[in-house]
Amino acid sequence: MRIVFIGEAMLELSRPQGINDANIWRMGYGGDTLNTAIHMARSGHDVAYFTALGADPFSDDLKTRWRAEGIDTSLVLTDPLRTTGLYAISTDAHGERNFAYWRSDSAARQMFDLSGSEAAVAEVAQADVIAYSLITLAILAPTAREKLFALCKHVRGSGGKIVFDGNYRPRLWAAPAEAIAARDAALACADIGLPTLEDEALLAGARSAVAVAAHWQGLGCDETLVKLGANGCRLPNGQIIAPPRVLSPLDTSGAGDAFNGGYLGARLSGANVADAAMQGHRLAGWVVMHPGAIPPRTTYAPYVPL
Repeated sequence: MRIVFIGEAMLELSRPQGINDANIWRMGYGGDTLNTAIHMARSGHDVAYFTALGADPFSDDLKTRWRAEGIDTSLVLTDPLRTTGLYAISTDAHGERNFAYWRSDSAARQMFDLSGSEAAVAEVAQADVIAYSLITLAILAPTAREKLFALCKHVRGSGGKIVFDGNYRPRLWAAPAEAIAARDAALACADIGLPTLEDEALLAGARSAVAVAAHWQGLGCDETLVKLGANGCRLPNGQIIAPPRVLSPLDTSGAGDAFNGGYLGARLSGANVADAAMQGHRLAGWVVMHPGAIPPRTTYAPYVPL
């Protein structure tokens, strides 16, 4: 089953664990859809990533490292005029993260308009699954968003599935109303929805997981799981699945993306919704006990091979 993720990947600056020197930072990479794509590739799924990077050594290094993770980078386009986005991350005593971004001139914003984009879109149109997020929509111009929606409708009409994650970052939008309109347009052509209650409350004032699920499912996204942070997730049937154990996180960055990877990987391998949710919790639990959005793979990482 061919899975194509669409979104923005960025360079990541983070402090190495145990280092308090303000002059020492570790260079990595991250991005919500990329993080999920890597987790699924580590389990053996056929995963490609559609984005754009700059024409610089950092971008070349990113593609090399993604290929080493098992990602097909043939859909990664190059923008000769723009750079790859950058963010710096810091965490507090509870593992909660704070970000500073430099992404206004990110190459990924032009992915649907660069040389080679038509061929890339034609390739994506053959996918079995397309996955993207509200952040993906935030970085795209309105015309590019419409191209993405048309692509999703085509794949869905051909029997494929569309996965949408409701990651909301207020600074990426001119106003909440614009983000709400984009989210709802995405839900109208999505099969699997992965909203977070915290994001939905910030975006549209949602007061409960029940309300979030009702809105998402009401727009046609039947398989909607509402992520509840440390409290687990709400399944489409209303059941709450709690994580297997209570943790004291080291770094919560990438937790939701890891849940998505564990859940989708299990579902596409034939697991039922409840079992897939538990696999999402296991993978997210492993991630939050390590620094960085994509920790190096360990022998005890809870990846379930195909």
